[in-house]
Amino acid sequence: MWRFLFASLLTFATIAHAQTSPKPQMAPAKPLTIEDIWKNPQLANPTLSRSGKYLAATAPSKGRMNLLVLDMDTRKGTLLTSFDDFDVINVSWVGDERLLFSLGQANSPTGAGQFDGGGLFVVGRDGQNARRLAATVRETRAKNQYVYRGLSLFRTIPGNTNEVIAQGNLTSEDSVDLYQLNLNTGRTTILTAGRPSSLTLEWLVDSKLVPRVVVSGVKDELTRVIYYRKSADAPWGEIARYSLDKGSAFVPLVFEADDQMLQVATNQGRDTMAVYRYDPNQKKLGAIVAQHARYDMGADSQGDRVAGVLVSSTDDAIVGYRVAAEKPATFWLDEARAKVQRTLDGALPGMINTFSRTPDGKRLLVTSYSDISPMRWYLFDDTKRTLEEIGSSRPWLEGKLVEQRPFFFRTRDGLEIPAYLFLPKGYKDGTRLPTIVHIHGGPTVRADEFGQGFGYIEAQLFASRGYAVVVPNFRITPGMGNKIFTAGFGAIGRKMSEDHEDALKWAVDQGYTDPKRVCISGASYGGYAALQAMVKTPDMFKCAIAGHAPTDLVYQNTSLDTDYVSDPAAVDLWKGIIGTTDLRSQLVKDLSPVNNASRIKGAVFLYAGRDDIRVPIDQINAMDRALKNAGNPAKAYVVKAQEGHGFGKLENRVELYSQILEFLETQLGKQ
Repeated sequence: MWRFLFASLLTFATIAHAQTSPKPQMAPAKPLTIEDIWKNPQLANPTLSRSGKYLAATAPSKGRMNLLVLDMDTRKGTLLTSFDDFDVINVSWVGDERLLFSLGQANSPTGAGQFDGGGLFVVGRDGQNARRLAATVRETRAKNQYVYRGLSLFRTIPGNTNEVIAQGNLTSEDSVDLYQLNLNTGRTTILTAGRPSSLTLEWLVDSKLVPRVVVSGVKDELTRVIYYRKSADAPWGEIARYSLDKGSAFVPLVFEADDQMLQVATNQGRDTMAVYRYDPNQKKLGAIVAQHARYDMGADSQGDRVAGVLVSSTDDAIVGYRVAAEKPATFWLDEARAKVQRTLDGALPGMINTFSRTPDGKRLLVTSYSDISPMRWYLFDDTKRTLEEIGSSRPWLEGKLVEQRPFFFRTRDGLEIPAYLFLPKGYKDGTRLPTIVHIHGGPTVRADEFGQGFGYIEAQLFASRGYAVVVPNFRITPGMGNKIFTAGFGAIGRKMSEDHEDALKWAVDQGYTDPKRVCISGASYGGYAALQAMVKTPDMFKCAIAGHAPTDLVYQNTSLDTDYVSDPAAVDLWKGIIGTTDLRSQLVKDLSPVNNASRIKGAVFLYAGRDDIRVPIDQINAMDRALKNAGNPAKAYVVKAQEGHGFGKLENRVELYSQILEFLETQLGKQ
């Protein structure tokens, strides 16, 4: 399935001369092409080794993103992997000599997903001593096993380059434990024996790496229970509990320096999740330390981690806070880091600039991007005060991208929800444009953020062809407060769909959209939403583009062909989203577009990956048949072999979006 190779990439990355400002941008000679927007970046996800002498990143090879190591002194690169069926994701250094990574699909509509990837692999910086430490999901399913026993990196161990702490379900299929993992032998030693629950999900360790906080589940419920112990030998005790469908979350984030006080994220008595100090021995919530009026910090309402507490890579000390607002923002606790931030923002104006230090504190890896400038990376020498460019993710996009405008729309029942608007270059105020409403996947993920996400990429392509593009969030999108999140339960296909309609209404009311020329687009849940819109409001949308779409909610949530159905908690979450305890009820059938094809008036475009296990293709084939039987066959149905929940091969992306653009021109015309 995979192999290593040794290839000196002498010209892969050239470090620019020391500079204090970015290079001037030249006007593009040609318009944005489909290949421009969809081809793999030339560099992604760089991370420095512990000494800062080496940089690991992923780079395109064999149509996938593979692992590269760059010597920062010689500027020479070595490509370490040669996968042609997965992208390398989640790359981490262990010291200076070894790297850990897993596999996934970088181009998933819900963000980089593991789906049939996963696994855990280790390789030396020179490509030697490669070892698979845990199997992939695909390997597991090939053995007709539906319980995936996996491992992933939890954290490295200071001063130890032969072992790491890994997390996984090797001991019990439905519980996550921590293990000391030997990278030379693959042997594991459990660190969480005697855990207080039979359904553990997430652990927190103190500065001595002792597991002292655990988030657990309750069988057949959406309840989360948090346990704490004062020391390695102390008994466990419950300190909090919450329910995933109520949004009243309490999430432990990090121990403070004394290993007694915690910082936690909670929305107790408020809408958004904020970061507080918390005394677990007294079970007492203390002072609030970081908050935002509209966006969650630290964790979202379903308990998943989001931007919040920033810790030092050298000693795990808390150094600042970050919030993923409509544009991300960072707040530093110490003046030295704040000064660096001001320096970088001055040298790279108009950009989102973040940084992380090497352990010696002298050099920083800087990430810089905006909505109209693709991501670039720099090395900042804090002593010499020099800024050197490492590389750009997609330099061919410079000068070709349009502004991503944040806005808020009000739903008919009073929610105020963040969204984004993309307009073509040269847009003249008052011009009503043909419009695409792009719906993100999930639905319980925040898939579209500033300057990144599946919707951002699609919107840039569509805007380059003269369309206005509305990219709304909607109820149940996490990260935007409890009201928005919890309003989505029992709302799929109903109020959730009304949010998509209300976002369109905003664009019409503002004068951007021609209401007679609107198409709705999306993949995964977004594909479902596009089809459901054609069922629910057949006169509102002229056409729909539905990718990787669940069309039969009964099949999607009961068939073992789907990768999550063997997980009762995942199925319970979907029951909550639908609003039923009976997945075979008439309600679930009525909310399934496959059963309502006769109500669809407009044109439909379908696409799917033949090997998708998140949304198995059988139900999309059934949708295609249902449309034919209703006398309104899909205008196109693009299916690609060896593709899963998102197309990974460039030639497949180019073919797909060539047909999508033709479809849009036929249905909506040109401006």
